Amino acid sequence: MVDSRTPPDVDRAAASRRAVAARRARASIKRDLSTRVVTPQAVIERGFADPLSAEGTLRITDFLTALPAIGVGKRERFLRELDISPIKRIGGLGVRQRAVLRELLDERLPEPVARADRSRLLVLAGPTAVGKGTVAARIKENHPELLLSVSATTRAPRPGEVEGEHYFFVDDREFDRMIDAGELLEHATVHNRHRYGTPRGPIEAALAEGRSVLLEIDLQGARQVREAEPTATLVFLLPPTWDELVQRLVGRGTEEAEERNRRLKTAKKELAAQSEFDYFVVNDDVDTAAAAVAALAR
Repeated sequence: MVDSRTPPDVDRAAASRRAVAARRARASIKRDLSTRVVTPQAVIERGFADPLSAEGTLRITDFLTALPAIGVGKRERFLRELDISPIKRIGGLGVRQRAVLRELLDERLPEPVARADRSRLLVLAGPTAVGKGTVAARIKENHPELLLSVSATTRAPRPGEVEGEHYFFVDDREFDRMIDAGELLEHATVHNRHRYGTPRGPIEAALAEGRSVLLEIDLQGARQVREAEPTATLVFLLPPTWDELVQRLVGRGTEEAEERNRRLKTAKKELAAQSEFDYFVVNDDVDTAAAAVAALAR
């Protein structure tokens, strides 16, 4: 006689697979929180909306520990101050607990607010391998009203890159001359190796004609543009997840292992600076991301 209280082997196997998938999903969320790919506010709102989701089933202890600069000591203090049990999950928090958690996050990790006095100069930046070049190329293709600035660089061309279309490829002597002549709006050394810079002339001419201009540059360059042109609109392009960013870099196949590791280390630093930007766009679909960025220039 079969014991009806014992689930069939196939059910146990399916349940085990679901449990493993759920643990992996929660682990991915914690990596995204620690690398700042996603804001803690976004995670808790998803968890509140769907208590059975990966965000909703994430323990409050794991959530707090995953946040930058919050260790076990601060976590325990926050839980006492918020009067939240350490066994609670995000989706199981009560109304009062949700409110005090929101207040804590907004106080310690506030989300940036876009400025009102924005100009037609749009700056697109983000971590390495996030797809800035692909999104910028799609904007150039679908939004000809936007001038896509072409940068100068001292690195060698990658397969398929065209002089004057993707970059102006110059040597160090010419790059130094452009700096000395004041021909670059910004310039920076990226990954401690190659130099990149944005020619000033075409940008100033386009803005004078009333056109909007898009700069696709790195974090250092974005900071220089903000200093030189405080009204520029800074847009940070985010990957869907940290794991996806790693996969994109590995899948690109244009760098050796040592270079990939250097770029991933740089990416973590770049993600930590996203609060300096006015807007965030997640690149989970190139067309959608390109449209979202282009809309900010209007």
